Amino acid sequence: MAGAAGRKVRRATMNDVARLAGVSIKTVSRVVNDEPGVHPATAERVLAAIDQLGFRRNLSARNLRRGSSTGTIGLVLEDVANPFYSGVTRAVEEISRLRGRQVITGSSDEDPARERELALEFCSRRVDGLLIVPAGLQHGYLVPEMRAGTPVVFLDRPAGDVVADTVLVDNIGGTIEAVAHLAAHGHRRIAFLGDAPDIFTANERLRGYREGCVRSGVGYQEDLVVMGPHDERSIASALHRLKGFREPPTALVAGNNRITVHVLRALANVVERPALVGFDDFELADLLSPPVSVIAHDASALGKAAGDLLFARLDGDSSPPRRVVLPVRLVPRGSGEVRA
Repeated sequence: MAGAAGRKVRRATMNDVARLAGVSIKTVSRVVNDEPGVHPATAERVLAAIDQLGFRRNLSARNLRRGSSTGTIGLVLEDVANPFYSGVTRAVEEISRLRGRQVITGSSDEDPARERELALEFCSRRVDGLLIVPAGLQHGYLVPEMRAGTPVVFLDRPAGDVVADTVLVDNIGGTIEAVAHLAAHGHRRIAFLGDAPDIFTANERLRGYREGCVRSGVGYQEDLVVMGPHDERSIASALHRLKGFREPPTALVAGNNRITVHVLRALANVVERPALVGFDDFELADLLSPPVSVIAHDASALGKAAGDLLFARLDGDSSPPRRVVLPVRLVPRGSGEVRA
């Protein structure tokens, strides 16, 4: 018994299934992938062999017996720990629950390879549909799944090289409004601290900042832009460098909620702070001293809009792919009006 327990158990393969069912490997592949051209009795024999051998895709096989729906939705995010994406997830879970589905979630950590791995793993589990916050620009790997009938909706950022339903927020309009607000309170040197410029949202917000500077008459100044990726140390270093200018900026626009928090930490013991408007609201922003002015958008609305599109496709909507842009709004609380 000890020797048997110590031996590594070999995982069943498609060849094993084919031998047990008395069919070709191609037939097994067709059954596993829910392709046409297999007689129902043959398919049942293959599924029985899959169950008996414990083939790794037996979950899919059992689901095939119940029909095309597995009752699950796949959601690929940047980082589920980010409060913004937590709000998105909660909204997707709620709309999915009302439609009798469960949500399985994974974090890509801004790694395109990890995004692909997660998305394809969810597809191998036969999710009814996919919601993806893209980490990269190449999504051709999803084309076979989309052609096979798996609806895919991209949210927060568009796909790089496929045409699909997409839900975004008004990133450009938001930063235009942030700059206009600061300029209206007398600020002429306004800095922008953004995320990595190859991230869609970061690049769009930088575009909005540039346009906002021009529209507000303060002029775009390249030396006042610091792009990431950022952490607490890099933000502190950037603020120190900006403060050393002969004419330091009197105001800052932070490109996302995490950058705003890093800025607040770096300025914690500074008496004369620059004015600040952050993109994305965050918990307790209204209780700080001074409360933090933000460009706010509803993470729940983003998740709900993406979920609505996905379930419309599952219900048979075959109209051309849609691109939905949700509005943002300025929430002035005090930090964006003060003069340093």
